[in-house]
Amino acid sequence: MRYERALLGLVGLAGFGAVLEVAPRIGLVPARYAPPSSRIVAALADEAGQARFWTAVLETLRSWATGLAIAVAAGVALGVLIGSVPVLREATASTIEFLRPIPSVALIPLVVVLYNPVRSTLVLVVYAAFWQVLVQVLHGVADVDPVARDTAHAYRFGRWTRVRYLVWPTALPYAVTGVRLAASVALILAVTGELIIGAPGLGQEIAVAQASDSVPQMYALVVTTGLIGLAANLVTRAGERLVLAWHPAVRREVLT
Repeated sequence: MRYERALLGLVGLAGFGAVLEVAPRIGLVPARYAPPSSRIVAALADEAGQARFWTAVLETLRSWATGLAIAVAAGVALGVLIGSVPVLREATASTIEFLRPIPSVALIPLVVVLYNPVRSTLVLVVYAAFWQVLVQVLHGVADVDPVARDTAHAYRFGRWTRVRYLVWPTALPYAVTGVRLAASVALILAVTGELIIGAPGLGQEIAVAQASDSVPQMYALVVTTGLIGLAANLVTRAGERLVLAWHPAVRREVLT
């Protein structure tokens, strides 16, 4: 079943590429602004042969991975801490709900004043990804079975023991979901920061290609960001299956 879904996905992708190839050739869209997919693939092959392209890819991956790692560490630690202390959770609930919906791009005027382009982009990535992890961990901590919690109290388990053997196993599936969501959001903000702020990376290369009217190259770079996002999603899903191999939902997925 899983291989059939992968095959259908490839068929859908091939069909989408065929539409992009035919549409500009029959005049449905102007070829100058939406070149055929064959020209985009050729431009991508050209880009792949240049050192500048791989340097930009590595810069984007570095911003993405660094920001994601910081966001995951902070989100998990604060999520477990806040979620495990009812008074602290009540005290921070309104603040979290106020800050979480603020779009990261709205912080660009602030961060560009405080930091250089690279650090500004990193701040945006961390801010956007952090909330994905924190909220999921908070939900996971809140989902702990009340009977199990009362039993732990009755046996006078210490706080660390309760966190390790009661809270964390319950919150882990939520945390892994948060990491998967954060990985996509972090990549979006990494490219956005490079595109708008001018930090080195694929976003900056896209802006340069657009400014120089190199449309196929611009689309090739956009496709590259999509491929990185696809790879990140596959890696996080594989990590999810590995970390949660004991979870019934993952077992059912493996069996199907």
